[in-house]
Amino acid sequence: MGTLKTEPARTRPDLLAAPVAAALAEWPADAPVEVDSVLVAPIDAELADTAAFCAAYEVGLDESANCVVVAGKREGVVRYAACLVLATTRVDVNGVARRALDVRKASFAPMADAVELTGMEYGGITPIGLPAQWPILVDARVVATPYVIVGSGLRHSKIALPGAALAALPNARVVEDLAKPA
Repeated sequence: MGTLKTEPARTRPDLLAAPVAAALAEWPADAPVEVDSVLVAPIDAELADTAAFCAAYEVGLDESANCVVVAGKREGVVRYAACLVLATTRVDVNGVARRALDVRKASFAPMADAVELTGMEYGGITPIGLPAQWPILVDARVVATPYVIVGSGLRHSKIALPGAALAALPNARVVEDLAKPA
């Protein structure tokens, strides 16, 4: 986890977006990963973007994951999904993600929509605490990562957790080849 100074996330709600803190407060006691294995660390908000963050905090791109919101329409209704992929890869938006959403065409959701619908800051969106009806598509490579760094819902902190914990989130589906090498 590089030079991050982590502590249990549920003890630091000031470092979490409100929906993230709420999801951690409701973390199931019988979850395959204990809530205290979800860690948080403060960072410089100016370094929140993946490449800058990884360089500044000595975190490998293969330990950092990006959560992107994709959208597509079907029968006039916009469908959203979160896609979680390692920073060494890029989401296959118009292949695998589009088929998972069951839409003709998918694209990255507009920033304003993603921020409003998630209650999180752009550049800090995380799969923890997303709207309950959204599918969370997790690339299998993320799940295989012992500890992965993701957003916290805010730009001034990051969450570290076992990759396997992401597969256990509500509405999460592990998807082979959701991403392509960058």
